[in-house]
Formats: sequence, structure tokens, C-alpha cells
Amino acid sequence: MNRTGQPQKTLSAPSTPSAPSHHLTALKRSLILWTLSLRALALSFYLHAVHILLGSGLTLRLLPSANRAVRTLADHQRSLAKRWSGTEIPAAYPEPPPTARAKALRTHLLSKDNQIYRDWRWASLDPYLGGAIAFIPAALILSGIWGMTTAVLGPGLSESWDSLWYLFIPVQNTLTATLAGILAVLQFPLALWAAPRAVRHHSRYLRAMLAPSESELLATRIEHLTTTRSEAVDTQQAELRRIERDLHDGAQARLVAMGMTLDAAEHLLESNPEAVRALLQEARQSSAKALQELRDLVRGIHPPVLADRGLPDAVRSLAMTCPLRTEVEVDLPGRPEPAVESAAYFAVSEILTNAAKHARADRAWIDIRHEPSTTPFAAPTASAAPGTPGALRITVTDDGRGGADITAGTGLRGIERRLATFDGVLAVSSPLNGPTMVTMELPCVLSSQKTTSS
Repeated sequence: MNRTGQPQKTLSAPSTPSAPSHHLTALKRSLILWTLSLRALALSFYLHAVHILLGSGLTLRLLPSANRAVRTLADHQRSLAKRWSGTEIPAAYPEPPPTARAKALRTHLLSKDNQIYRDWRWASLDPYLGGAIAFIPAALILSGIWGMTTAVLGPGLSESWDSLWYLFIPVQNTLTATLAGILAVLQFPLALWAAPRAVRHHSRYLRAMLAPSESELLATRIEHLTTTRSEAVDTQQAELRRIERDLHDGAQARLVAMGMTLDAAEHLLESNPEAVRALLQEARQSSAKALQELRDLVRGIHPPVLADRGLPDAVRSLAMTCPLRTEVEVDLPGRPEPAVESAAYFAVSEILTNAAKHARADRAWIDIRHEPSTTPFAAPTASAAPGTPGALRITVTDDGRGGADITAGTGLRGIERRLATFDGVLAVSSPLNGPTMVTMELPCVLSSQKTTSS
């Protein structure tokens, strides 16, 4: 069902493109890659000038802009390799320091064991290596066009030019011109045959030039785990301080006041029974409020509905208490790990709170599903079976004013840090005037335990 309540149309799988169409598409892609190598050629002249003067310190101010241009081109090439050939090219960029960024870039370029240096090296060599690979199909087409020209004009031109050759054939008469024409015609299907192979080999060349080594990926992974562990410890300490503050300012204060009230009632028991009755009523009200505050505190630590009924019903309970009209759609054949459930629940709660307080939204939509891991050659299934490795994908959309920025405040940044502890990611799409769509992905494996529905 879609948001309007109408049945969702089922889209049929796209038909497999025919062989000629596939080869023509690959030919077009090889030409695009070649034009990108020309762009890299223009950039390489600038990079060579910057690199030559790097030792003198005259070009430190130019390093950040040059590095942005290189990274933009490299990211574009990586995305094309993934879309066209299914080749994933990881990147392990070092975090830039808040100050003296130009000097840090200079240090990375001189150390030669990081992603920034690999990008610059690739940009300098790509016009020649990558351009040559991508230009092979176009070169065959140009060769065919030249062969057709020599087949038609060759016998006449050979007399005025002394000699005229096409590949290994001297075009001097009708026979040699015919042979040249036959070879020229063969160049066109050869170009179509070579085009998809050129695109694939170009992707492999990109991976060889840009992908970090296993040791560097491991070092990046260790750094990420160290950072997320530190943030998790900080978050846990902040949560403990919050619990302590809530207990001290809430339930503990009420219990102390209730004790003082009971003590006063004890002293007035014989002299003023009416006052004792009023004090006992006050103590009963204080105990009820303290109990409610303790329940709220426990619910904030780990909601009972989450532990008892799982993530779907816990999110539905959030939707019922949310001031926005909220629709929840869940497709989970099993339960995620408890820690993942808790992180997802509080992330959804924070996002709904932000939408209600800051986005001026009226409605919200929550979609929760588990997507199994897929390979580039296997289509994803509709849902994952229990025990299937994959990712818990949660999308929260609201119809508010938009403009949410993950770098502008602490709310979304805190959610991102919470998810990073589980190797999760957060993506925000929030144009001005809305809508805002927040997508979260958490790697997890579903258990065989079924979630109950409300």
C-alpha cells in the first residue's frame, strides 16, 4: 500500500537488453571515460605545477582547491565503475584537521601511503593509461572510417601521394583497395566487441590505482572502531549522568519529601488528627508521582514494550503517542539483536521528536524492513529469512518545512554516533520546504523469533 491507501503497483523486472544495444551502450560509456581522461589531462598539468612548487611552500594555498578537484573526479570515476561494471572501489581518506589543512595535505602527498597521494598519482597517469584503455573502441571506429576512405579514394591518391597504406596493405589498385575496405568493415564489429571489455578493464585499472591496501583498510577499520568505542563510552557515561540527575531531582526528591511529611504526621498524630490526614494524602500523592517518574525513567532506559513485543510494536507505540499523524509499515520476518533494536528504537524516537518540534510537520511515515546482503549479480529478494545477514533499513519521512542538516545540530549527529557504534549509517534528504527523509541502515542478522503484532 502507498501513502494514499491505494494498492502499490508491482513493477515487472526490466527486460534484458539485446546484444547490439548492450554493445552500443558500452561504446558510449567508453567514450565518456575517454572524455573524463581528457579532463584529467587538463587537471594533471595543474597538479604537476603544484607538485613541482610544493617544496618551496609557494602553493600551500592552492592545495585544498586542487585536492577538491582531484577527489571530485576520482569519486565520479568510482561511481561509474560501480554502476557500469559492479566494481566496488573503497576509499580510505584521512580526516582533515580543523586547522592548517594545507600543511596536512602537503604531509599526505609527501608520505605516499594514503588515499590522497593515490588520487593525485592516478590523476597524473589517467590521461595516458586510462585514456588509452577507454579509447580502444573509438580508435577501432576511426580506423574503420579511415579504411573506408582509403578503399574509395586510395587508388587515385596513391599516384599523387607516392604511396598510401591502410594497416599493412599498400592501397595501389582496385584489389588492394577492396582488401582495405574489407578490413575497414571488420573494424566496426570489432569495436563493438571491444567496448564492454574496455569498460571492464578500465574499472579494474581504476581499482588497481585507487583502492587502498589491505593493511590500510585494516588501519582505517581500527581507527573507526576506536572512535566509535570512545563515543559509545562517552554516550554511556552521559546516559548514566542523566539517570543519576533524574533520580536525584525527581524520584529521590519526592521520596525525601514524603519521608519528611510522614515524620511531621507522626509528631501530629495525637495532637492534630485532621492535619495528619492531610499530610497522609500529600504523602500518597508524592509516592504516586515518584512511582510514575520511576516508570518513565525505566521506559527511557529500555521500554518494556520493546523487550516484550519487539521493535515493530515499540515503534507503533511511539506513533500512537507522537503528536504527528504517523503511519508505520513493517516487514520483519524475525527480530534483530536486542542492542540493534534498542539503537533503532531510540533513533526513531529522536527523529519523530525533531519532526514534531522543529519541522512543523503534520504527518510522518515510518518504513522498517530487513534487506539481505546481495552481490552485484544477484537481485535482492523481497524480504530476508531469519538468519540471513543483511541490514535493518528504517526510513522516516515527514511533510515538514525541510532544511534539516546533519552538521547543523546535535540531534542528528547524536543519532549518527549511536548508529556508528553498530557500523550503521545515516542519510538525510531534506530540501527546503520539505519533505524530509531520514534513512538509517544497521547491519544485523534476524533471529527466528517472530515479532508479535498489535
